[in-house]
Amino acid sequence: MSAAAQDEDLTALAKGGRQNFFGFLLRLLARLPFLFIAGRLYGPDALGRFASALVVVELVALLCSMGEKRGLAQRLAEGEEAHPANLVYDGMLLAIVFSAIAAVFFWFVPAPLFPSGEFTQLDRLIVLAIPGYALTEIVLAAQAYRYDIATTVRARAVVEPWTISIMAGVFVFIPALADSGLALAYLASIYAGLAVGLWSFFRSYGPPRRWRPEFGYMRKVTARALPLATADAIEWGTRRLDIFILGLFAAPAAVGVYYIAQQVASLPQKLKTSFEPILGPVITKNLKTKNYEAIAKQVCQVGFWIIAAQAGIALALGVPGEAVMGLVGPEFVGGTGALAFLLAAEVVAATAVVSEAVLIYVARGRNLAISVGTIAFQAALTITLILLVERLGYGEPFKAAAAAIALMVALGVASLVKALLLTRILGYPINNWRWALVYAVAPAVLVGWLATQLPEWAELAFGIPAILLTYGFIIWKRGFGPEDRVLFQRNKAEAPD
Repeated sequence: MSAAAQDEDLTALAKGGRQNFFGFLLRLLARLPFLFIAGRLYGPDALGRFASALVVVELVALLCSMGEKRGLAQRLAEGEEAHPANLVYDGMLLAIVFSAIAAVFFWFVPAPLFPSGEFTQLDRLIVLAIPGYALTEIVLAAQAYRYDIATTVRARAVVEPWTISIMAGVFVFIPALADSGLALAYLASIYAGLAVGLWSFFRSYGPPRRWRPEFGYMRKVTARALPLATADAIEWGTRRLDIFILGLFAAPAAVGVYYIAQQVASLPQKLKTSFEPILGPVITKNLKTKNYEAIAKQVCQVGFWIIAAQAGIALALGVPGEAVMGLVGPEFVGGTGALAFLLAAEVVAATAVVSEAVLIYVARGRNLAISVGTIAFQAALTITLILLVERLGYGEPFKAAAAAIALMVALGVASLVKALLLTRILGYPINNWRWALVYAVAPAVLVGWLATQLPEWAELAFGIPAILLTYGFIIWKRGFGPEDRVLFQRNKAEAPD
């Protein structure tokens, strides 16, 4: 690959990352009102019931999308179809069929959604989110293939989070809907995001042309997609399995507290998705030419960007963790320990995430086997640690912390194994670590500790910005080279979005 082509790939990755990083900031602003409304107005019990249902709904929806979130880019790149829209409509039809079956099943068998047995008839409507979520994954993947990341930002970072925040605030004041307000608000947010995605998709791809569903071809697509869909579901499931298991061993209130900690910790996780939509098309292009050196370089580059950003956000949220959790409500402060381990888990997971972005194309079976082993290990470790906490006589907050520790360890092991496998396949080392991270973390922790000595309002108002500025200045000076700084430089030739 020429130097110009490599620069073009790097520019595309940086542009997509910039757009979605801006979306991350928007999502952060929108997520905070939801956490406040859910914690203060609904309480931990309602949050626990909602979280348990959400785990199943989103996992099933991801399975029903048939791996198209990442697999669609390869199908479009390899397809000889005269009209690419037809390939997308094949995936959409499959998603509708499978998600409709799943929604009907869970409507009549709601026990997996609500393991505590506490739910209303309106709560059951959350199953309608399954087809909406699955279709959104597909249309946003189709747009990402054409380097349209702005639609993902609008749908996932603006429309969805603001819709759930606003509607949760509205429903809590309607007596007939208050008990099910969180589920209904989530349902509204999913279809609002889908509407945004469909609007851009129809403008970009248009209607199908001479399209007729070919069930033989669709069977092949399904068989090919199953390993990828399962890997997607497992990768997502590692972030939700802890809630499901915790729901079996702890009270709904404890699950609600853990859910809030997880939502806060998921904010740096969203930085990973800043590059995911654009990384797939770039990788598939280089795979066609077997340019493994370029792929390894891109994985290491993006991996470091993700780790650097996640570590900074994790420090800013974790060091003043008690104050952050206290914003949602005083009863949520007990989740501070879980928050710290969840934030650490997202940092150690970054290498697994970027490695898997390539493995799903070059070693689907082995990647799936590692993913299955990871989630099985996580499940066993989570149950073991929770039982150990119970045996030692510790309370519910320690159960939540145990679940978070299990997640952190499992993701760390997965990162190591997947990076080693990808190194072996590509023939080039995969390493996202740089010592500059240590140089930046140490003074940021010191600044954060000093901030915790201030009153809580000052700790949040001044401590968080001080941590970010300290960390950001040092990582920029000691860790970022010329190629890294492309991430923050807008190409003058770029057309505005």
